[in-house]
Amino acid sequence: IKLDSQFLKKMSRKISQEINLLKEKIYKLAGSRFNINSTQQLRQVLFEKLKIAALEVKKTKTGLSTAASELEKIRERHKIIDLIVKYRESTKLKNTYLDALPKLVASDGRIHTSFNQTITATGRLSSSNPNLQNIPIRTELGNKIRQAFIVEKGSKLLAFDYSQIELRVVAHLAGDSKMISAFKKGEDIHTATAAEINN
Repeated sequence: IKLDSQFLKKMSRKISQEINLLKEKIYKLAGSRFNINSTQQLRQVLFEKLKIAALEVKKTKTGLSTAASELEKIRERHKIIDLIVKYRESTKLKNTYLDALPKLVASDGRIHTSFNQTITATGRLSSSNPNLQNIPIRTELGNKIRQAFIVEKGSKLLAFDYSQIELRVVAHLAGDSKMISAFKKGEDIHTATAAEINN
């Protein structure tokens, strides 16, 4: 796939500035500078220094967890949590995509990923070296990164997905006339199945 490396490099510079602003806000709320990427230092700031209540937060061998799922449980308790979540998302996307993808571009201006048909248990195609399917689609930053995938003038980039492919295969293999009929009529298969089960 063709990549606009300059677009990503420009984006990386912008995100770096945003990350620096997030860091300063986090330091201000924490009352001191610390390594935000250190779970030990983050744990000390959140639970010892700021004394954020954490009864429902899981404990690890080294203390209270600072995993994203655990921080989500206490997100409403302090402004710093939101900033840490944004900081982590931004740094991960910057390191994983904005800075890494341009380095993987071949001499033809394209990234040559591998599409695998036999790695996932469901038989879906997966992408590796690099994985281009993990770029978040539900975040603003993730969507911006996707804009770096381009085509030559006069060409189009298509996105496609088999709708309910596994259920279509099951309907075919089982010869289930009601499922096949629902698919042929373009009905929502889950609604049709629930209606059938519940008369």
